[in-house]
Amino acid sequence: MKNRTIRITLSLTALGLAGAMMTGCASTAANAGDASQTDAAEGTAAETLRLGYFANVTHAPALVGLQEGLLQDALGDTELETSVFNAGPAAVEALSAGAIDAAYIGPNPAINTFVKSGGQSAVVVAGAASGGAALVVRDGIDSPEDLAGTTLASPQLGNTQDVALRTWLADEGYQTDTQGGGDVHVTPTENAQTLTLFQQGQLDGAWLPEPWVSRLVIDGGAHVLVDEAELWDDGAFPTTVLLVSKQFLAEHPQTVEALVEGHADAVQFIEDEPEQAAADINAQLEKDTGKPLGDEVLARALEHVTFTVDPVAGTFEQVLADGVAAGTAKDGSIDGLFDLAILNGVLKARGAEPVSAAGLGTE
Repeated sequence: MKNRTIRITLSLTALGLAGAMMTGCASTAANAGDASQTDAAEGTAAETLRLGYFANVTHAPALVGLQEGLLQDALGDTELETSVFNAGPAAVEALSAGAIDAAYIGPNPAINTFVKSGGQSAVVVAGAASGGAALVVRDGIDSPEDLAGTTLASPQLGNTQDVALRTWLADEGYQTDTQGGGDVHVTPTENAQTLTLFQQGQLDGAWLPEPWVSRLVIDGGAHVLVDEAELWDDGAFPTTVLLVSKQFLAEHPQTVEALVEGHADAVQFIEDEPEQAAADINAQLEKDTGKPLGDEVLARALEHVTFTVDPVAGTFEQVLADGVAAGTAKDGSIDGLFDLAILNGVLKARGAEPVSAAGLGTE
């Protein structure tokens, strides 16, 4: 995972969007459709859009978009229904079963569903977050050499942090397997349970997304052994993307366009109104989990995540290779994984530069 060269636009402001994003959620929808691979004049607007996301800081565009009403405003008469998941594989299962139409999700599950379906299941229509993942461990573990025989958690087998953990361990000379064996035992565990087990001394550490990294550090007394940002050139790597069912996109391109509009508005709101965005994130987390984050935890978590509509497509070939090597992904082509035409239409209408699909789809 070391020294990988990527290109990323870290925020919509870096794209020259300051002040342009909040001119109305739906005002540029018709213009954006001109650039889309799927002609927005065809198909019909959906009566309902079923959207999945996680109660994580790395999914802040969803959290803020819901709290501020930006997603529903952009969708207009289309009703927004939401489902909360713990990790990507479960969200992909729901998407594949037709239970949801779109999801905020990590890159590895997005790749897995695309490869397994031969490119027919879903496409990435935008980025959402970069950064915000790390390996945190207990006292007494101060170097990779101290990990032999330990038990580490990840959110779910095959999810983005699970693959990152297994890849890093392999780079350090450790063997793991998907049954929890090997030199280091990797135990996929639901995030809230991971915190509890760590506090009870039943886990030695975990590779997690925010806010769980910060929760283990502040609430559990852990320390960071590996910040994943250190493993990528420029410290940037994809954490969350917006994935849409390919069938839903074909049948309801106008609705997907509206979703992308609302998503872009949410990303810009986080940039423009950081204090209100933080309050929105915590309010939605409390709604979804029953408990808000402590101020210190939330502040630390937000320091480690960058919110961006750029999916960092140039990293996805390496992400796929890591998943295959870790034994959690099937090798295959990811040509066509990205359909960024709608997003780039939205950006063009707002006077911004397009983002790249790195030769893996439509721009």
